[in-house]
Amino acid sequence: MCNQKFLNTNQVHSCGDKVLADFLDKKSAHTVALFWHFVESYQQVGKVTVHPAKSMIAIAAKTRIAYVIQLGKNFIDVVFPFDKPYPENLCFRKIAQVPGKQQFNHHFRMLHPEDINAEVKRFMALAYKSES
Repeated sequence: MCNQKFLNTNQVHSCGDKVLADFLDKKSAHTVALFWHFVESYQQVGKVTVHPAKSMIAIAAKTRIAYVIQLGKNFIDVVFPFDKPYPENLCFRKIAQVPGKQQFNHHFRMLHPEDINAEVKRFMALAYKSES
């Protein structure tokens, strides 16, 4: 059993024996710096925690509000789950509805620290506000 705290009793989640180092080891210094810049930027929105899971790193307030789904050679890919699509925004490279759910995953690719611009910060705050 993991020791993560959840908002609901018996909340479904995916964990395992992964630790943050499992994701960050052997990644470029640039990619690791992008990851920490993303986390620190979220900390400016509000208190968040980092939860390594089986295949991704979750960012959580009271519940999980964003997921780092890939740490590439020179980028990180992040998914923000929302209950409706926001197609009019340029920061998302893809928006996809989760089959059978009223959840729309908004995919954001970060290549540079300055990619966390006002538009991205607005969605970080929206995700935080809706789940914290």
